[in-house]
Amino acid sequence: MASDATTASAPVPIVAIVGPTASGKTALSLDLAEALGGEVVNTDAMQVYRGMDIGTAKLPLAERRGIPHHLLDTLEVSEPATVAEFQGWARAAIAELRARGATPVLVGGSALYTRAILDRFDFPGTDPAVRERLEAELAEVGSAVLHARLRELDPVAAERIEVENGRRVVRALEVIEITGTPFSARLPEAEYVDPHTVQLGVAIDKELLHERIAIRVRRMFDDGLVEEVERLLSLGLATSRTAGLAIGYRQAMAVLAGEMTREEAIESTIVATRKFARRQMAWWRNDPRITWLDHDDPDLLAKAVDVVRALR
Repeated sequence: MASDATTASAPVPIVAIVGPTASGKTALSLDLAEALGGEVVNTDAMQVYRGMDIGTAKLPLAERRGIPHHLLDTLEVSEPATVAEFQGWARAAIAELRARGATPVLVGGSALYTRAILDRFDFPGTDPAVRERLEAELAEVGSAVLHARLRELDPVAAERIEVENGRRVVRALEVIEITGTPFSARLPEAEYVDPHTVQLGVAIDKELLHERIAIRVRRMFDDGLVEEVERLLSLGLATSRTAGLAIGYRQAMAVLAGEMTREEAIESTIVATRKFARRQMAWWRNDPRITWLDHDDPDLLAKAVDVVRALR
């Protein structure tokens, strides 16, 4: 009974690792999972897709240290996925892990997905007629025109949504139209669904981050990103409403179409990834609940474990 009482007074924590792409989140997630007896839950919107390995920096199976990973390789590239669906999948995985005493260690680059999983966030309804009209307009004039409209109506939302992500631009405009309020006002509240939640941020100097992004992107192309995309095109990548928007994959498709040289695609991907890192930080920099730790701190793991254990 004493053991049961101890368990009841100390629920298994939910641990989320956040920070910009290429900052070192993956390595910390493995170290923490080992230290805490945990398993990793992916929160990257693109790593759920089978075959999207090189361009998403998906950790190969042989490098996962035998630690189970959840929400990796669960969809075909032709299948769309919404934030609401991902929220449900991730919360179910977290509940299953905690039920058997394993610590969920969330890691991934999709800030909205992480917030939707951790925080109180009920998704606004949809209006099929409004959605159909906006999607028809998207097909006619392109995402840049609709994004410019979004920037006028809701600059905060526009800052967080890529110009090229027509699906999310349409969703934001739909919510604004049917609710009469900014889409950004409907974003997750900064209140955890479960108070036994901790966020650890991996901090890194901007200039160093830019260097690491450039190195990572060039390595991706050297490792066969264009060839990976060529294989995925036969599976529906080009027409996918979700997977086809991934940074690097768009550029690789342009290489295959003769619209970009390989070097132009690399430079374009580096620029897009750096912009993506800035958008990621727009989500996190003002969240006082995050404990930021230096990426190169020799005591990084020990400090991260201390933060988690202090929650208990």
